[in-house]
Amino acid sequence: MDFGYKTEGTCSQYIYFSLENGIIHNVRFIGGCNGNLKAVSILTEGMPAEEAISKLGGIRCGIKNTSCGDQFARALREALDQESNESKAA
Repeated sequence: MDFGYKTEGTCSQYIYFSLENGIIHNVRFIGGCNGNLKAVSILTEGMPAEEAISKLGGIRCGIKNTSCGDQFARALREALDQESNESKAA
């Protein structure tokens, strides 16, 4: 399933990605630090979303209370919750 997430408090503006049975695919950040976010995308490809959440959640960027990685962790949590709710409704 494909997801989009509008970030808050970071240089990146949106994150797009797919989840298949809780596995991350096709991550794309819009805006932000191009090289670093390409690295995050490559490193998380094929990774279980729960693992990425545990690694990226809570990371801060400078004095900000969040980071692009933290925003991605939040997006993944929302996506997993949405997948879970949809499977319960089916």
